[in-house]
Amino acid sequence: MKSYNKTAPSKLLAKFDNELKDLLASDLKSFMNRNPFFLRRKLAMANNTLFVA
Repeated sequence: MKSYNKTAPSKLLAKFDNELKDLLASDLKSFMNRNPFFLRRKLAMANNTLFVA
């Protein structure tokens, strides 16, 4: 008879949460890099900080 330790549900939930957060962050990053509106906004923000500094 084999015995094995089950992973606690809280650990599984934490792992799922971390993987989902990483997936959403990478999707958001790729979306913002592909979307021309966000790209122009990022460039405008960079130019504004140069003038202020």
